[in-house]
Parts: sequence; structure tokens; C-alpha cells
Amino acid sequence: MTLCLTQVVGWGVLYYTFPVALPAITADTGWTQASTMAAFSAALVAAAAFGLVVGRRIDRVGPRAVMTAGSVLGTLAMLGVALAPTLAWFVAAWVLAGVAQSMVLYAPAFTAITHWYGAGRARALLVLTLVGGLASTIFAPVTTALIEHVGWRQTYLVMAAALAIVTVPAHAIGLRAPWPPREPAEPRSLGGWRPIARSRAFVCLTVATSLGAFAMYAATIHLVPMLTWRGMSAAAAAWALGLSGAGQLLGRLAYGPIATRTTPAPRASIILAAVGLAIAAVGLLGGPPVALIAVAVVLGLGRGAYTLLQSTAISDRWGTAGFGALFGILNAPTTLAMALAPWAAAALEEATASYPVTFVFLAAVAGLAALAALATGVRPLARPSADGARLSEARRSVAPAGWRE
Repeated sequence: MTLCLTQVVGWGVLYYTFPVALPAITADTGWTQASTMAAFSAALVAAAAFGLVVGRRIDRVGPRAVMTAGSVLGTLAMLGVALAPTLAWFVAAWVLAGVAQSMVLYAPAFTAITHWYGAGRARALLVLTLVGGLASTIFAPVTTALIEHVGWRQTYLVMAAALAIVTVPAHAIGLRAPWPPREPAEPRSLGGWRPIARSRAFVCLTVATSLGAFAMYAATIHLVPMLTWRGMSAAAAAWALGLSGAGQLLGRLAYGPIATRTTPAPRASIILAAVGLAIAAVGLLGGPPVALIAVAVVLGLGRGAYTLLQSTAISDRWGTAGFGALFGILNAPTTLAMALAPWAAAALEEATASYPVTFVFLAAVAGLAALAALATGVRPLARPSADGARLSEARRSVAPAGWRE
């Protein structure tokens, strides 16, 4: 259960505090919203670049050293954010935070679980993402309360302390399970991961997840500013973001039944189309506040299903051999899209002076992602051989005890 705890704190500190703190940061410093968003986008660019290396490293040696170092780096980055005297220092601190994100958030955790659990990965991923979905539910209102009482800089000092106290020892002590031997190449992955990465299905999958992430994360980052633009109080908007995180739990619970009734390509298209509809509803619905919050929860539901969709997209199509390398390649442009999304949406909103126009544009992007997902189908994986079954059993024997069935 180590990864469950550290994902909640890691996402809460390194990601979800920012959209809540954004209005306070701009009001206190005088920096524009677009330039402040650019700092957060720079973090995601750094995460995308370093994620390519992190995935391969975990494939080889496991997650313990990488994720522990990432926790230390994240703590230093949050201290830098809190103490930044200028916008340039603020951007530099967030770039450091982006490197830490690549080492401690979902990408390394998904790689670790996929290798540890093999054929049993679906249940472990579900549990991890269910618990991880609580990050915004917990940290959005906590961040709001801290900012109201001590200001945004002191809030980030508290967040840095939380990251250090919880995640550094948890990763160092809790991820000591033996790392399984490399999996023999499956029929579809003969020749290594490179032919898969060049395939039409993988390219279309990368396009679909990147466009979906662009739309989804832009809408999430701008949810609080948009709701306050609609007239909601900052506290109510923060609660809407938190409840949107709770909606992710429902989406992840719903993913299992959806997965049993669909094949990978139609499943991806359906989920991305649903995300697009939810984003459009968030942007076009004028009120009342209860209805806006309800639609925010529906958006969270789509985001929750998307997380499991992304975590299983490679293994459902091509198996688990070379997962870290392939997921790093898939996640790099996706993370770049996440990096551009907040800044691009902020620039569009400033140009149009309209959040509804911005959210309709994001909904159209999600619709394009749903179309691209239709071209990601491959033949279903064959049943595992006797050797594969024995390997899966070996994986379960070295998985952390708290995860064993």
C-alpha cells in the first residue's frame, strides 16, 4: 500500500495545490495568469523529457531508488516555489518539480505495478488509482484553508514538509520487494519495443492520449478560475475541484465493467467522447452552482476512467515486455500536451474573454481524440503459455505483501 499513500501526497503536493493557489499567487505577485501557468507548463515539459529515461531505468532496476530520489527532489522544488523572489526563480523551481513528477507520480508507479503483478495488474492498478483519486479531494480544500490563514508561500512550505515526511521514507522503506526478472518477449513484442513504438496503432494511441490529456487537464486546471468567473466563491470552486476528484473514484470503479464488455479501441473512443461531452457541459452550463458542481463531478468521472485507460492501454494491446520504455514514449507527448494545455487555454481565454468558448474548444479537441482512438486496435493478446503463467506466479510471489490476492 506504499504507492497508494505516496501517490495521494505526491499528486496533492506536486499537482493539485497549484490550480487552487493560482489566484492567490497572481494577486500577491502581480504576475499574469498566463505567465504563472507557463511555469507549471514548464514543469510538465520537464516531466515529459525525463520520463523517457525514468521508464527504462525502472524496467531495469525497479522503482525504489528512482522514486526515493524523486521525493527528495520534489521537496527541494516546493521549497523553491515557496521562496521564489522572482518569476524566473518560480519557473526554475517548477522545472525541478517537473523532474520530480516524472520520478514519483503515476508513470513510475504504473511501471512498477505492471512489472510486479503481471497478469494480476488490473486489480492493483484499480486500487492505486482509486486511492490516488483522493488527492484532489483532500488537497484542494486543505490548500484553500491554508492559503486563507497563512498565504500561498507558507502553504507551499507546509506542502514541502508533507512531501518530505511522508514520501521519502515511504519510498525508501516500502518499495523493497524483489524486482522480478525481465519477462521473455511475447510474440507481439519480438524484436523489442521499438517496432511497436513505430506501429500505426501505437502512433494513433499516442495521438489519442495526447489530445485527450490536453483537453482534460486544461479543463481541470481552469476549473476553479472558470467557476469563480461564473460567480462562485473561491471556497465553493475549490470544493467543486475536490468533488471532481471524488468523481474520479466512480469513473475508476466503472472502468472494470466497461473493460469486460469492450475491446481496447472502442473503449478508448467511448471514454474520450464522454470526456468531451463533460467538458462542453462544464463550459456551457450557466448555473446554478449545484449544477456546475455536479457537472464537475461528471468530468472527474471521465478523468478517472481515462487514468485506467492510459495505464492499461499498452499492456492490453502488446503485453508487458518493455512496458516502462513504451509507457515513457506514450507518456512523453501526453505530458507535453498537459504542459501546453493550461497555458494555451489561458491564452485563449485572455484573447476571447470567455471561458465558455475556451471549454467548447477543449471539448472539440477531446472529440478528435475519440476519433483517433478508433485506429488503435490490434489483435487480442493470446492466452499466456505455461511459461508465462509460471512467470506471472513468480511475479505475484515477489509483489508487496499488501497487494497479494
